[in-house]
Amino acid sequence: DKAPLSKSLLLVPSAISILLTLLFQHYQKFFAYNLQAVKEDFQIWRLVCGRTICLDLKDTFCSTLLIYNFRIFERRYGSRKFSSFLLGAWMLSALFDLLLVEITQYIFGITINSLPSGFLGPVFALFVPFYSSIPRVQVTQVLGHFSITNKSLVYILGLQLLTSGSYIWILALSGLISGICYSSSMLKVHRILCVPRWVAKIFSWTLEPVFSSAEPTNEVRVGMGATVDIQRQQRMELLDRQIMMSQVAQMRRQRQQQGGMINWNRLFPPLRHRHNANYQDHPSEQGIPPPTEVSEEQVARLMEMGFSRGDALEALRASNNDLNVATNFLLQH
Repeated sequence: DKAPLSKSLLLVPSAISILLTLLFQHYQKFFAYNLQAVKEDFQIWRLVCGRTICLDLKDTFCSTLLIYNFRIFERRYGSRKFSSFLLGAWMLSALFDLLLVEITQYIFGITINSLPSGFLGPVFALFVPFYSSIPRVQVTQVLGHFSITNKSLVYILGLQLLTSGSYIWILALSGLISGICYSSSMLKVHRILCVPRWVAKIFSWTLEPVFSSAEPTNEVRVGMGATVDIQRQQRMELLDRQIMMSQVAQMRRQRQQQGGMINWNRLFPPLRHRHNANYQDHPSEQGIPPPTEVSEEQVARLMEMGFSRGDALEALRASNNDLNVATNFLLQH
């Protein structure tokens, strides 16, 4: 959901790679990343074909899993900014590939005529924002010393991809350098190598409806905070709301069986105590919070929605005069 570009990078290159490996092997020569043909014969088209489609299924599998994990950046930044990063990293890594091959030949005397094919440079470049912007959360420990975090699996996949070929370290190094250059605020590369708005609009009109996914409906949407503490607090608030909603539903069933008005004061103690705790450093053990003054304007707004005055007063008092919270619970129950 909200990652059509990542979905297209998952499906299209993987499908072409599988077809080239299983059915159309005689066409694999057109997708080989042949640097000698690029430098001597000026076959620039090999940069496009050779740096897009993987000819090794293991590289295809690992890069596909990494793109799936990196889809979080498209959700955070938007498809245009995410595609601009991939485009800039792809162009910069192509330049650094040629430079690193020349440096290797000059220092070690090793002549490299071809490199592993595939969309590997931008994939390795995505490790730069992944390392710097994704918070590290410890999941468990192995042998009491080695920490397993939410990012360990991604690094293991990157290591597996790094060890799949003899010269893939050149692609990994050029990708990391290009990611650092593109993310650097001093070089301003992101202002030059970016996708124009009119191009992004054309692709959003043509390809986004094809690769877009429906929003999942089996779970409650939760906004993503900027830090781990904010995300944890949002999750706690969501659970607190769910508990209160279940209490409201239970009390409503009791009212339908016995009759009477909902006792809102029994339904919102976590909300009131949490609000009062922000202003009391040392609350008394037996202290009871004073009744909250209710705004008649908010009572009138709730009554305009069709609620009774009694329910509106009790809802506003229980929610500390929060009109949104009171409205949500009155609407849902």
